[in-house]
Amino acid sequence: MRKGPQYNTLLTAYFIHHIRVLLGSLGRLTRHPLSTSMTMAVIAIALTLPAGLYLALNNISGLSAGWDSSTKISLFLHARVTEGKAQTLLNRLQLHNEIEHISMISKEQGLEQFKQNSGFGDALQFLEGNPLPIVLVVQPIIDTARPNRIKHLLKELESDKLVEIAQLDMQWVKRLYALLEIAHRVIWAIGSLLGLAVLLIVGNTIRLDIQNRRSEIEVSKLIGASNAFIRRPFLYTGFWYGFSGGLLAWLLTSLSLYMLAEPVEKLALLYHSDFQLSGLSLGDASSLMIISCSLGLLGSWLAVGRHLDEIEPS
Repeated sequence: MRKGPQYNTLLTAYFIHHIRVLLGSLGRLTRHPLSTSMTMAVIAIALTLPAGLYLALNNISGLSAGWDSSTKISLFLHARVTEGKAQTLLNRLQLHNEIEHISMISKEQGLEQFKQNSGFGDALQFLEGNPLPIVLVVQPIIDTARPNRIKHLLKELESDKLVEIAQLDMQWVKRLYALLEIAHRVIWAIGSLLGLAVLLIVGNTIRLDIQNRRSEIEVSKLIGASNAFIRRPFLYTGFWYGFSGGLLAWLLTSLSLYMLAEPVEKLALLYHSDFQLSGLSLGDASSLMIISCSLGLLGSWLAVGRHLDEIEPS
């Protein structure tokens, strides 16, 4: 029964010690503001680039999210098909559970559009008849869980006896998504390299700090201090480097987004769009801070583990 209060006292003392070391390492950094600020700035710049690229890719992905709705299937009917039969086919396809919308372009409408877009309006006056077929424009329902389902729909529509050609206008969307996937992997590669750079920056900074405090470490070992006790303030120093670098990276990313928001909004209005840039979400900002603090701790741990054993009191 007596061990309970004693255990609580030891646990409280343990946490108080860690808090003191945490605050003490922060105080030591504030005593060298110039060198500390430069290290934090380098870490922040190294983290801002992948964060900014990730944010840009997210906005591009969000902008293209609604482009699936532009995927259409054009059904070119046989020349002998009349508008009555085409309307019957349209009414039947409207009941299809995989078709969201369908419209018809008559021969006259098709010829008029061709005159406006082709530039051969005067030459078309010499034609004896209208050679264009009736076209049904099908807007399919896009199922992201089953992206290949649209191909089965295409084959089904193409097999109809009234349809001569069924054309799927989706190739450019696939190319866009392939480019976005490549950009996503490039960002991961750049982020990994810059994360390694942060490790080297923190590790080298901690190494210099260890060399500057060599005499203090030797005295601590002489009086019986363990490696864990000596290592602790350096680990917390790496944590503060990572925390401040991540916070500054978040501020730089937000500032860059703020500077770009107005011109992007003006450009979107020119295209009659209400698109607006979206910033880092709470989850993204938290991930940035966790990654930054982890890199600071890991870089410090690697540096201390390598150089601390080399220092022994003579």
